[in-house]
Amino acid sequence: MDTQDSKQLLRDRGICVVIPTYNNAGTIADVVSRSMAQCHDVIVVCDGCTDGTMEILENLPEKPVIIDLKVNKGKGSALKSGFRYALKAGFSYAVTLDGDGQHFPEDIPLLLKANMENPGALIVGQRKDLENAVRSKGSKFANSFSNFWFAVQTGHYLKDTQTGYRLYPLRKLRWLSLLPSRYEAELALMVVASWHGVRLVSEPVNVYYPPMDERVSHFRPGRDFMRITILNMVLCLLAVIYGLPAAIFRYLTAFLCTVYAFLVFIIGTMFILTPAMYLYMGVGKMTERKRYNLHRIMNFMAKFILIYHKFPGARYSLDNRYGEDFSRPAVIICNHQSHLDLLPLLALTPKIVVLTAGWVWHNPMYSYAIHQAEFYPVTMNLDELMPRFRSLAERGYSIAVYPEGTRSMDCSIGRFHQGAFHIAAALGLDIIPLVLYGTGKILPKKGRLLRKGMIHLEIGRRISPEELRNAVGPESREQASYMRKYCRKRYDEIANKIEQYV
Repeated sequence: MDTQDSKQLLRDRGICVVIPTYNNAGTIADVVSRSMAQCHDVIVVCDGCTDGTMEILENLPEKPVIIDLKVNKGKGSALKSGFRYALKAGFSYAVTLDGDGQHFPEDIPLLLKANMENPGALIVGQRKDLENAVRSKGSKFANSFSNFWFAVQTGHYLKDTQTGYRLYPLRKLRWLSLLPSRYEAELALMVVASWHGVRLVSEPVNVYYPPMDERVSHFRPGRDFMRITILNMVLCLLAVIYGLPAAIFRYLTAFLCTVYAFLVFIIGTMFILTPAMYLYMGVGKMTERKRYNLHRIMNFMAKFILIYHKFPGARYSLDNRYGEDFSRPAVIICNHQSHLDLLPLLALTPKIVVLTAGWVWHNPMYSYAIHQAEFYPVTMNLDELMPRFRSLAERGYSIAVYPEGTRSMDCSIGRFHQGAFHIAAALGLDIIPLVLYGTGKILPKKGRLLRKGMIHLEIGRRISPEELRNAVGPESREQASYMRKYCRKRYDEIANKIEQYV
């Protein structure tokens, strides 16, 4: 990713840079200029500077946003001022780095990448090779001391809790007004964030330590160690009476939501849907009307769970900007993230059949229903499936395929297999691309507990076989690659928009 792409992506995801500074006249111009080379939106908080820092900032050829605190109030107050300004300006995240030149603005793309992989998390820039860096004994002790108490207070261990290079999810910092105003505020931010369920993710970053006689430090060993000690005493007390109960409550909530959803699924499939299907489909002659009614029931159940009943902890939205009504059969392709992916597809229309995994097709809980609905496993030979697909298309059914073939571990869109495009070409059917976001974050592959989140489904424009051939040629391989690029681009755009608010 080049710098311009990175800068645009930072803006698309609502990420700015906040630089608190106090008397860093010798380094601030370089830090700000390099930061602006990496990010369009830079906010500098001048915390009562008395060494000409303000004049230097005002005379930069490319000026950042400057917040001038006339009186020095401490790093915590400077950060709070920068965060509040960023929130008011509409930003969702803020990268913080110090004005003394210790941090490399060129590492901002590393924090961006970590944010994309862990939306909503607090990204902590773990300084590389910290053990071998030439630092004062006080600095080494402070970091070890902070790491230990952070682990005690949160149950999480981080190697570097004293770094100022971080990416904060601004919309989750609901406790800003309660934070201390000085150096210790950054530790308090992380502790309270952890108590509120914000994920903490370490990302290795570079660090520069100038020679000892050139360093500018405003750390006051005696006074600041006393403040940190008092803060840790307070945080330890709060961890017992607030942090631990909050973590237990979150776990129990997630556990109960998962159990509830599982029971609804078991009861719905084993004790309602399957027995009802045996009675309805097994009595009397099988007719096309009966099969269609089965699809209508499955469509209603999917809508009930996803839209009307509200899936536990999930919000659902649908973008059907092209007004697709599925009145004409098509091959529907969709990215695959989770066991939950089937719900949004079945909720679209009764006139849909889905290619399933072999274990799904043989599952005793719902195999009878999906057999009668004419779902088929991907393990069947394509030549055997084609006459069945042709019959379904002639009866007005669309065929839904997950072209990746398996669920994604990290929600990224993997390589598309050619089968869906071969089916579309052989039957002369249009392609309808669906882009699904959120199911893999609510129930990840190999995940056991449901998480809160948003499920969003976008229905793309219907593409005819002729249009696809004219765009990339007749080969299924090229068509699969072309549609994967389209889906991945749309997924990234959707993710950038939604993940500003997670």
